[in-house]
Amino acid sequence: MKRCIFILLAGLLLALAFTGCRKSKDNTDDEIEDNDKSEDDNNDDVIVSPTPFADVTPTAKPDEAVPDDVTEEGHEGEMISFLTGLWVPVEVGTKRPLAIQFSNFTTVSDQWGISQADIVYEALVEGGITRLLGIGENYSGERLGSVRSARHYFASFADEYDAIYIHYGKTKYAKSKLKELGLDNLDGETSIGNTVFYRDKTMKAPHNAFASIDRINEGITKKKYRRDYQEDYKPHFSFYKEDTDIVSNTAARTVTIKFSSQYKPWFEYNPQEKLYYGFQFKTTHKDANTGKQLSFKNIIVQFVKEWNIDKNGYQTMDLENASGTGYYITNSKAVEITWKKNEKNRFMRYYDAAGNELTINPGKTYIAVFPVKRTKDVIFE
Repeated sequence: MKRCIFILLAGLLLALAFTGCRKSKDNTDDEIEDNDKSEDDNNDDVIVSPTPFADVTPTAKPDEAVPDDVTEEGHEGEMISFLTGLWVPVEVGTKRPLAIQFSNFTTVSDQWGISQADIVYEALVEGGITRLLGIGENYSGERLGSVRSARHYFASFADEYDAIYIHYGKTKYAKSKLKELGLDNLDGETSIGNTVFYRDKTMKAPHNAFASIDRINEGITKKKYRRDYQEDYKPHFSFYKEDTDIVSNTAARTVTIKFSSQYKPWFEYNPQEKLYYGFQFKTTHKDANTGKQLSFKNIIVQFVKEWNIDKNGYQTMDLENASGTGYYITNSKAVEITWKKNEKNRFMRYYDAAGNELTINPGKTYIAVFPVKRTKDVIFE
C-alpha cells in the first residue's frame, strides 16, 4: 500500500514539475515578444514619409503622438508638393489646389496672378483662340484673373488634381461635365458669383471679371466644400529628388507651339537658370500683378484627338477613356512620351519610352493640350 502511495506522489510531483516547465517556457516567449515590440518602438531607423497620405505609419511609444511633419532634416513641418515636387509647408501641400480659368484674349494676355500657378494648361477654345487653366496650391492677392467661362475639357483637367474649379460662366457641355464629375466649382453666373467675383468697370466685359483669394475662400466656406485632398488621392506626377538632365538627341532650346495663326506661344531656354521663359503675341508673357515673366521647369505637349463639337466652333477632345502620345521637355532636351487617362476613375499618367511612369523635374510645369493631327506645328530648335 505504501509503495502505491509513493508511486502516486512521485507521479504527481513529476506532473507538477512538467507543468511548471511549460508555464516558464510560455512566459519566456511572451517576454521575447514584448522585448521585440519595445525594440521596434524605440527603433531610430523607422522611415517616415514626408507626405501625410503615405502607407507607411511609424510605430510610436504608447504615450507619444506621431507628428505629421516628420521629414528630412531641415524640412520640419514641410512635405513634398504634389504639384511641383518641391518642399512646401504641410498646411499648403495638404490643401486642395485651385484651378482658375484665365482668359487669354489679347487685351488681357498678361494675366493677373497667373505666375502663382504651379501648373498651367493651354488648349484651344472656339475661333482659334486659347484659354489657360492655372492650377495652384497657394494663390494669394486681391486680383486674380481675368476669369472666363468653363470648357468641359478644362473641368476634366481640374478634376485630375482634386482641384476646386474657379470660372465665370460655362458652355452647356461644361455644365454637363461638371455635373457628371461632381466637380466642386465656383461659378460667377450662379448665386455664389457676387461673393467670389467683382467687375473692373474700367475694362471691357466680358474680360473684366476678377476674384481675390479672400473672396474665393468665402465662397468655398459658403458652399461647404472640402478643403483638403481626399485621403485616397494619388498624386498626378512623379518627381526626381534633384534636377536631372534627360538623355535625348532632340535639342529643345526653343519650343514653339502653333495653336493658330495668332496664338503661337513659344518658350526660350535659359541655361543659367535651367528654366523655360514664356512668350506670346510677339512679346514676353508676364504676370500683370508683378511684371514678372512666366517661367517653367517642365513643358509637356499632350497630343489629343480634337474636333468641333457644334456649328459654333466649340471644341471637344477624346479624354474620357483615352491614350495618346506627346513630348516631355526639360533642360534643353525633348523626349517622346505616351499618356493614358480614365476620366471616371480620375486617372491620368504620362509614360516614358520604356512604358514606365514618367518622372519629371521639380518645379513648375506648362502643359499644351494639342491636336494630334497637327504634330508638325510643335517645333523644337
